[in-house]
Amino acid sequence: MKKYGFTYRRQKEEELADKLNAQLDAELNPEMSEEELFSFAEFDPESAERGGYSNYSYWGSTIRMFFKNKVAVAMLVVMAALLLFTFIQPILPNQFDPYFCNMWDDTFRAELYPNGDAPMTAINGMPLKNLRPNKIFWFGTNSNGQDLWANIWQGTRNSLFIGFTTAIIEAIIGIMVGLLWGYVRWLDPILTEIYNVLNNIPSTIILILVSYVLSPSIGSVILSLSITGWIGMARFIRTQTLIIRDRDYNLASRCLGTPTGRVVIKNLLPHMVSVIMLRMALAIPGAIGSEAFLAYIGLGLPLDTPSLGNLANNGRKLMSTPQLRYQLLIPSAFLALITICFYLIGNAFADAADPRNHV
Repeated sequence: MKKYGFTYRRQKEEELADKLNAQLDAELNPEMSEEELFSFAEFDPESAERGGYSNYSYWGSTIRMFFKNKVAVAMLVVMAALLLFTFIQPILPNQFDPYFCNMWDDTFRAELYPNGDAPMTAINGMPLKNLRPNKIFWFGTNSNGQDLWANIWQGTRNSLFIGFTTAIIEAIIGIMVGLLWGYVRWLDPILTEIYNVLNNIPSTIILILVSYVLSPSIGSVILSLSITGWIGMARFIRTQTLIIRDRDYNLASRCLGTPTGRVVIKNLLPHMVSVIMLRMALAIPGAIGSEAFLAYIGLGLPLDTPSLGNLANNGRKLMSTPQLRYQLLIPSAFLALITICFYLIGNAFADAADPRNHV
C-alpha cells in the first residue's frame, strides 16, 4: 500500500506539473496565425545606425581616466598656475625689473628700517645687495642688488621655455626617426650604426663642445641639448614599432594598398601616445636639469640672463653663509617643484592614455 500510494502521488504530481507548464506556455507563447508568424518586420534606418553606434571616444576616455587621479590633477593645477603667473608677473603693479640693480636711498632705508637701525652699508647710491626676504623684496636681493622675486620668475620663464622647446624638438625628431627606423626595413642597419656612434659619445662632452663653439645664449643651450636628446626617444619608438609592425591589421592595410604614411599615422602612432607623452613630460625637467648643470660648470646661459640654473649656481657660492642660503633654497625649491609636477603628470597621463585602462 505504501508503494502504491507513493507511485500514485508521484503520478498526480507529474500530471499537475504538465498541466501548469502547458498553461504557462500558452500564456507566454500565444498561438499566432501564419500571417503573423511570417510578416515582414519594418526597417528603421535610424534604429539600425543606433544599433552599431558606440559613444566611446579615445581622448574623452583618456581625459576622464586622468582626472580620476587626484594627485596628478592637483599637480596639473599647480603647474598651470605656475605657468600662468610667469607671464602675468611682469605686468603686475609694484614689480621690480629683474635686470635692475636697486640702490639704497632714503625711501628704502625708511621702509626697511623704520627704527633707524640701518646697517653701515645702507649708504645712498650703494647696491641693496644680499637683503633677506622682507616686505619690499619678498625673496630678498642677490649680490648685485637685484630683486630675487623678479629674477625667480624671469628665470622660471626662461627655464620652462628651454625645457618645452627642447622636449618638442626631441619628440619631433625622435618620433620621425624612430618610425622610419622600425618600419622601413632597409633603413634599419644604417640608422643602427648612426645610433651606435652617437650613443657612445658622452652627452656631457657634446654639451661642453657646443657651449665652447657657440656664444652662450638660450638658442645655443637648446641646440646643445637637442643634438643627442632625440636618441632615447627614437630608440624607444623603434622598439615599439617593431612590436606592432607585423600585426594582422597592419598586414591587412599593406595588402589593401594603404600608403605607408597612413599606416604609420593611423595604425602605429595611436599605440604610442601614452609613452610619447610620458617621455616628453620627463624631457622637460630633464632639459631644465641639464641647463642647471651647464650653469654649474660655467657653460650655461650668460650671467646676466636669469634662469633657475644660474640662480641656483649663484646661491651655491653663498652656502657657507647661513644668512644667505635663501638664494640657493628658493630656486632649488622651484626646480624641485617643476620636476615633481611634470613627473607625476606624465606618469598619470601615460596610464590614462593606455587603452587597456579604459572601461
